[in-house]
Amino acid sequence: MEEQTNTNSEGAKKPNQTLSVRVLRILVALRDFAQSTMFLGDDMDQEGTIEIIKKDMVFRGYVVWILVCSIFIASIGLNLNSAAVIIGAMLISPLMAPILAIGLSVGTNDWETLKRALKYFGVMVVVSLITSTIYFFITPLHEAQPELLARTSPTFLDALIAIFGGLAGIIGISRRSRGNVIPGVAIATALMPPLCTAGYGLANGEWSFFFGAFYLFTLNSIFIAGATFIIVRYLKFPLVSFVNADTEKKVRRYMIGFVIVVLLPSAWIFYGLVKETIFLGKAENFITQNLTIEGTEIISKKITYTDTISRIDIFIMGEPIAEQTQKQLEKIMLEKGIENTILKIHQPKDVSSDLAGRLSKEVRVGILEDLYKRNEDLITEKNLQIAQLESQVFAYQRSSIPFEGLTKEVSIQYPNIKQLAYAVSIEMNGAKIDTIPTFLLRWKADQNSEIKNREKQVLQAWLKQRLDLETLRIVEY
Repeated sequence: MEEQTNTNSEGAKKPNQTLSVRVLRILVALRDFAQSTMFLGDDMDQEGTIEIIKKDMVFRGYVVWILVCSIFIASIGLNLNSAAVIIGAMLISPLMAPILAIGLSVGTNDWETLKRALKYFGVMVVVSLITSTIYFFITPLHEAQPELLARTSPTFLDALIAIFGGLAGIIGISRRSRGNVIPGVAIATALMPPLCTAGYGLANGEWSFFFGAFYLFTLNSIFIAGATFIIVRYLKFPLVSFVNADTEKKVRRYMIGFVIVVLLPSAWIFYGLVKETIFLGKAENFITQNLTIEGTEIISKKITYTDTISRIDIFIMGEPIAEQTQKQLEKIMLEKGIENTILKIHQPKDVSSDLAGRLSKEVRVGILEDLYKRNEDLITEKNLQIAQLESQVFAYQRSSIPFEGLTKEVSIQYPNIKQLAYAVSIEMNGAKIDTIPTFLLRWKADQNSEIKNREKQVLQAWLKQRLDLETLRIVEY
């Protein structure tokens, strides 16, 4: 009986042991496959990589003129809103080389190469800023196009592009068969357009453009160099050796200090970009899920993120949103984790829901036409049409007043008025056309001129307050 029990126990263990062995074999096979497939050591040329990067980072002679030409081409592309021209400029730009050299020198403890790379990089940046500033100063086209506006501030996705672009760049260039990785990285990481945008900001006195674009360029450069440093260390590129041990220790201290000075602020910036991206995602979801209110339509929205107090501005046409509803929306915001944020709902006053629906539809159709039907040659014309539509909306807002009830109030408060009429007068001052709300006033007979003037001033002040108008005109007839 005892033997039978032992036999059964051993028989129960064998299937379990067999299954464990099979799982272990599968895991080992997967590991071997991953190592053989994703191994970065294949076709690696460390000495050739170091030689090429050091050679390409040098900034003198013909390289200077290539950079100047590429900056001019990129600036023209931003001016014309042409993505193809901007891509062409990025393909011929030599800006990537000193950035890779910075990452390589830090990864190999090469202090002399680091100093030279930083010098060449700094000179390249200065030459690029001067060139783009000169172009945008002399060009007659000063309007900021969408391609230019897209380079005025960094985002979390820009940081990710720079990181993976830097990884792809150093991995590609470290192979014997180097291929065409670097041009693709130059296009993806987009180093040229932010520098040109910074030049636009200098030429036009737009300091927010300059600082935002230069911030984006600096961030991209740091993350590309950081990715290069990581791969160089991972692939175990040979470290620079020193004859003097004290010199070697000093260089290592310099390198560690440089890495700390560069990486700590970059890590903090990256953390801020992550927070901003999360906030923008929550804000978009909040708007989509909670601001689709019957009788209203969102015609525009603006989400502004800051480290202290953020802001969500919603521009709505249609039925007025009650104060209680807005308080409920603010409560939902807190429940969804959107804290320290002001919600501001903008609604035009005294516009009927029917008119609001019609106008919002016209705005929507105009935007769709601008995005999908109009080509680049008609963008200027479409912007003019939108401006005219906005003027019409403003005119409708100013002309829609509760005139019937207003006349009753005027007749009670101002018994000396015989007749009151209302119209909107259109005035042209040079190329500017303005609409002014105008009241036509007739007094009863035998009225003292002094009394009439005094009551006219009081009436004008009362009408501005009553109708919430900044300007209006009263004409006696």
